[in-house]
Amino acid sequence: MELFPVFDIKRYSINDGPGIRITIFFKGCPLSCVWCHNPEGISPTQSKMYAVGKCIACKRCIKVCPRKALKPIEGKGIVTDYSKCIFCGACARVCPSRAMEMSMKFYSVEQLMGEIEKERPFFETSGGGVTLCGGEPLFQGKKLFPFLDACAEAGIHRAIDTTLFAAPELVMETASRCELFLVDLKMMSPEMHCRFCGVSNSLILSNIRMIAGHGIPFIVRIPLIDGVNVSDENILESARFLSSLETVPPVELLPYHDIAKGKHQRLGSIYNPLDVTMGEPTVRTVEKIKKIFAENGVEARY
Repeated sequence: MELFPVFDIKRYSINDGPGIRITIFFKGCPLSCVWCHNPEGISPTQSKMYAVGKCIACKRCIKVCPRKALKPIEGKGIVTDYSKCIFCGACARVCPSRAMEMSMKFYSVEQLMGEIEKERPFFETSGGGVTLCGGEPLFQGKKLFPFLDACAEAGIHRAIDTTLFAAPELVMETASRCELFLVDLKMMSPEMHCRFCGVSNSLILSNIRMIAGHGIPFIVRIPLIDGVNVSDENILESARFLSSLETVPPVELLPYHDIAKGKHQRLGSIYNPLDVTMGEPTVRTVEKIKKIFAENGVEARY
């Protein structure tokens, strides 16, 4: 039985496609964006999150740890020795305040469909459905196909929030099993993309051209990050690229926020390892960006 690594399920989602949706977040992503809002989704394997502010120092986790990987340290709460930890989840299961949580749970197709069916009344009244997110859902490869097929059999609208950093064959096979792609476009420069996201964007841009050429429905989503990608040069190049496509998609401009800082703290990882100055663009900047897109025949909304 195929099992899917999921780190979150968001219900009553209104920003991940049409209507009211349920968004399922899959583990694993080939990118490592410095501003990543879901750092717990980057690694395809299990990880643990610890919020020292929620810890009540009951030490139940220490008692049940089979590898003696936990110990209290003043000012830091309960600290995990990851050279010993096997991510069995025993500590999280006994934590009464949920200060310790495991970031991944496995679901079968049947279990995912059970979660989706709970939301069907909202889909039917709003034209919603299910959105596959991450991480990067295409990181799961063809494993996704039975799940997507089950959604089709149940009459559920399927959207996939993706970077399109995947083999073209996989992109096309997946496109035949969903109604909509929500495509992330971070920036146009391959060098800048490599610096800020860990990989070149050449494959991403090529796949965007491919799906546009085949008339596959998609929306481009651009996170606006002051200090990273809101320069006139990048916005103009983005607008010209999109306007040159055989099918010109609408664009959703997304505001930057730093809510991931807390997640990184709980994971024990580093937010913004490049120490780049990042911020939300001003209203004036956003209006200028929208104007650049409009002048190039691209609908952009914020």
